[in-house]
Amino acid sequence: MPELILVVDDEPKILHLTRDYLVKQGFRVTTAADGQSALGAARREKPDLIILDLMLPKLDGRDVCKILRRESDVPIIMLTALGEEIDQVTGLEIGADDYITKPFSPRALVARVRALLRRTRGEVRVPSMIRVAGLEIDSHRYSVTFKGKPIKLTRNEFKLLQLLASRPGQTLNRSQLLEDLHGTASSFDRSVDSHIKNLRKKLESATGTGMIETVYGIGYRFNR
Repeated sequence: MPELILVVDDEPKILHLTRDYLVKQGFRVTTAADGQSALGAARREKPDLIILDLMLPKLDGRDVCKILRRESDVPIIMLTALGEEIDQVTGLEIGADDYITKPFSPRALVARVRALLRRTRGEVRVPSMIRVAGLEIDSHRYSVTFKGKPIKLTRNEFKLLQLLASRPGQTLNRSQLLEDLHGTASSFDRSVDSHIKNLRKKLESATGTGMIETVYGIGYRFNR
């Protein structure tokens, strides 16, 4: 049976456009226009994934996300009309798995949905807290420390470190890393190399050791 997606947004045009596009892509869809209705639908219908607007009437999207995260590990993509980093980080801190900023293309949203479902379907999800090689990576607080000292990372650097450190010793190729970052993968996209370069510099500066190894022709791996 196709996956069930709960779409939550108080703007009818966005709600209907998103619903119709997801249905055309083969998903089952249920909708809600406010936070209280979203909680009821999530509890009643047990969706496979939730697309949740940040700004909602009756109950704010942040509060809905916090409540849902206490009750289940359903994948959540947060929608926000706010492009500021603080709002994106806030969404991830309260338990959202990904976010997309309005306005967005339906194709981009569906790509994020498919990528997140692939990561969570039949797989062990990346733990909320990772402790490895002296690092402490906290996805709820969106923070990284080494022996208690904070390491400041960008969002993409954090996601790459989280993914690599959750699989120490395992080589991940660029396509896997790109899909985790953007929901899509392209052999022509070299942005991962740039993010890894900056991440490696920050880790080496903070720890004095090289934790991320380049596996030439394949990708990268995290060494304990």
